[in-house]
Amino acid sequence: MVGEAAEAQGTIVLRGVGKHYGAVRAVDGVDLDVRRGEMFGLIGHNGAGKSTLFKLMLGLVTPTAGELRINGAAVTGNGFRAVRRQIGYLPENVVLWDNLSGLETLRFFARIKDVPAGGCPAVLERVGLSAAATRPVREYSKGMRQRLGFAQALLGSPQVLLLDEPTGGLDPHAIHTFYDTLASLRAQGVTVVLSSHILAELQARVDRIAVLSDGRLQAIGSVRELREQRDLPVTVTLRIASDAIAAAERALSAVPAQLVVERVEDGLEVRCPRLVKSALLLALAPLGDRLLDVQITEPSLEDLFFTDADGGMR
Repeated sequence: MVGEAAEAQGTIVLRGVGKHYGAVRAVDGVDLDVRRGEMFGLIGHNGAGKSTLFKLMLGLVTPTAGELRINGAAVTGNGFRAVRRQIGYLPENVVLWDNLSGLETLRFFARIKDVPAGGCPAVLERVGLSAAATRPVREYSKGMRQRLGFAQALLGSPQVLLLDEPTGGLDPHAIHTFYDTLASLRAQGVTVVLSSHILAELQARVDRIAVLSDGRLQAIGSVRELREQRDLPVTVTLRIASDAIAAAERALSAVPAQLVVERVEDGLEVRCPRLVKSALLLALAPLGDRLLDVQITEPSLEDLFFTDADGGMR
């Protein structure tokens, strides 16, 4: 039990963390635990406090209130300097030197991080930039620059990765490779915290998600837990034989729950509370083989983030 409690405390621990700029509360009373080896997503609109939270974790800005610990060391303490060498960081906007080659850029960051420069070619290969290693960065596309930024974050085999909007400019293949790399690192025990506006991209890949709004933590949990917390309706798409659509509508009208039923091509689309799915399908059982297909769509992460509890858009 002691071991479980220690694991639950997390690699990254925030307690009541705030950062205020005068009357502006960029981060306001955030409590957070991110476990070792966890892939953790951070979502929120522009100005929600995500980038400020990253800077607080890195010790780049001093908190107005609260306490932050990474790998047991207080971010504001003397022992954090050594811990910071175990952290890889990719900022939202990567600034690179156009006249340096990709390899020269990585060697420069290796010197700053005090890690052997001999490992730079292997890191470039890992992010798919080996063929462009000697080309000047001014010839790199936006996606290539992003991959080079990711490469510098991987230098020194970090135990913690903080990635702010890491897939900006990447094509679908590069995004797939990027998440494959993160999955490999997570399997080795690396803790990954990443933010993204591409919410659908995160929902299938992270273990848990924290939702920030106006500097405050609004919700935290797995996608499944967040769905259950907000209790958003599911969408059931029914493909029905044309001569049975009216019968299906009559059957659905007998379901003791609030349903939104619309006719669509080849059948009906029904929005219903999550717990009513079984009752809905049971009501349709008399249709037999005239019910041709059923598709159940859970609310997406966009629905969870952008939809108010009453179903309206934020």
